[in-house]
Amino acid sequence: MFQIEQQVHSDTTVKPLVKSSAKSLAKSSLPTMYDLPSEDPEEPGLPDEYHYDQPPLLSHTFRPPNYAPERVFHVGDMNLYYDVEHPLWHKRPDWFGVVGVPRFYDRTQLRLSYVMWQEEVSPFVIVELLSPGTEKDDLGETESSIEAPPTKWEVYEQILQVPYYVTFSRYTDKLQVFALQDGRYRELDLIESRVWMPEIQLGIGLWQGEHHGRDRLWLRWFDIEGNWVPTEAEAAQQRADIAQQRADMAQQRADMAQQQAEAAQQQAETERQRAESLAQRLRELGVEL
Repeated sequence: MFQIEQQVHSDTTVKPLVKSSAKSLAKSSLPTMYDLPSEDPEEPGLPDEYHYDQPPLLSHTFRPPNYAPERVFHVGDMNLYYDVEHPLWHKRPDWFGVVGVPRFYDRTQLRLSYVMWQEEVSPFVIVELLSPGTEKDDLGETESSIEAPPTKWEVYEQILQVPYYVTFSRYTDKLQVFALQDGRYRELDLIESRVWMPEIQLGIGLWQGEHHGRDRLWLRWFDIEGNWVPTEAEAAQQRADIAQQRADMAQQRADMAQQQAEAAQQQAETERQRAESLAQRLRELGVEL
């Protein structure tokens, strides 16, 4: 196991993610995700129930059509290590998505954390679910200190340069989306609480619906036609509904054919009875048939 000591932030200058001196270091000399797992039983503060329910809905609907599934990674509540010169420094987004990286670490392993000097690809989008204890930090309203690591906003905006940063408050149902423009985050004007991200051909917005037994506003992804991307369970239900509709239509056609056959048979019987009645009258009149 790689042994490292906690280091102190000595200045407020935001440094590049990978410096020229660090590039020459062999990967074997740096801590890996096995040395930097996300699970820390001594870490204070546990997420509430909403923080467990919302991230899976984002993951289940994050399917960029211009990226193969095996080149997309998404996760909730995982440590994100960002500074090769301070290997213990990390942030823990409520959810983030990355495109252009293998779904599995080294193509076979489940990730224990996301380590930038190994992955070499920053998240494309990060989502933070606001809570009273973290709201100021999430919204970039805290000042950096020379005795502490960079703030969350500094890491996302200046170090990782994440293209999109999304925040949502379940207390006020306020959605905010910040896009990286000229090296700084600019808040976007939302239309009907939605925003389109052309780079991944997906948009994110607020959906009113039932998830995990609760009907409320939830964050989820939508496609280019404005339709909410279905979860696997929803897609399976849609397929089942379509199959049932087809079966119902087939049954209706069969019932209609049966009805038509019965109507034709009844008409034939009516014609036969009419012909028989006419023949009987003619015989009564002495007409030979």
